[in-house]
Amino acid sequence: MSDSPQKPLSVFQRRWKKFKTMKRGWYSFQFLLWSFLLSFFLPLLVGSRAIVAEYEGELVFPVLADLQIPFKESLFPVSSGFLDARDFGFDQRGLVDWRVFQEREHLSGSDNWALLPPYPFGRFESLLGGPTLRDGRAPHPPNHYHWCGTDDRGRDVFARLVYGYRTSLLFGLTVVVFSYAIGTFLGALFGYFGGRFDIVGQRLVEIWSSLPFLYTVIIVAALLRPNLWMLVVILALFSWVGISYYIRGEFLREKSRDYVAASISVGEGRLSIMFRHILPNALTPIISFAPFALVGAISSLVSLDFLGFGLPAPTPSWGELVNQGLSNIYEWHLVAFPLSAMFITLLLVVFVGEAVREAFDPKPFSRLR
Repeated sequence: MSDSPQKPLSVFQRRWKKFKTMKRGWYSFQFLLWSFLLSFFLPLLVGSRAIVAEYEGELVFPVLADLQIPFKESLFPVSSGFLDARDFGFDQRGLVDWRVFQEREHLSGSDNWALLPPYPFGRFESLLGGPTLRDGRAPHPPNHYHWCGTDDRGRDVFARLVYGYRTSLLFGLTVVVFSYAIGTFLGALFGYFGGRFDIVGQRLVEIWSSLPFLYTVIIVAALLRPNLWMLVVILALFSWVGISYYIRGEFLREKSRDYVAASISVGEGRLSIMFRHILPNALTPIISFAPFALVGAISSLVSLDFLGFGLPAPTPSWGELVNQGLSNIYEWHLVAFPLSAMFITLLLVVFVGEAVREAFDPKPFSRLR
């Protein structure tokens, strides 16, 4: 029996296969992908809320208050939101200190218990006066309880670092998606229609690109309280110009191809020709420059947080930690750890960007293998 002919690989499949041969970029991509997905389950690993606890025969799931799980109330019909400390044997109303609860029940030998995350300190929790910071000093250098020390408010730096990682990547990816969507759409219009529409459009783009980004953020921050999605919108509105130039050039080249003329001859609509036929052949600049755009977006967020125009307090942020380090110049951990986290993250993204660019470039670069 003869073997059936093997189906040839598509262009994307060949490029994806080539990308996987770039070990440095491929492993960096795997680390960033899985760590980002894992970050959505951080409350199970890093946090002060118990994952599950039993008190007087009743199971509770405090960590669910931090997890974004659809229909969690129906899936976990027991209490999972605000839990009053008085209902768990404490004298005062407030949030339950699950570390104290766990130690108290263990020493008393009762049947009550609590399962805490492996790193049981929250990103918003001030630890001043607690058993891990008995001297009451803040910022506190690293110790065996707090791996990266605490900030000037007594909050655990490691917890804020890992949650800041999730915020930074989420912000960067969202900005890239929105800005590339705007730039791709407008660049496609300018490149396909050309003529006076293109000339007028390019002059408007030049005017828009001359607007100062930082001053705009300062004005908005003075009028409104900035939040994550507001900053995403502002940065996306200022980040689409570069990719629009590349997409415009690709469309100017591709629209003269024979397959476009064939599509026009059979009466296919303009939008269908643009986004069904030309765009798939013009994706090289989008894919090649996306990792480097992600680097720029993360750096912009860190810079804005450092200057005080970024995410509102007490949102975990690398830039906010570095800003604290500027005010506490002898507390090395407030600068070293967030800058190291930022450096490693951006370095891995650059490795991915180099590998993607090589996979989509016909020139061989054996140095990245």
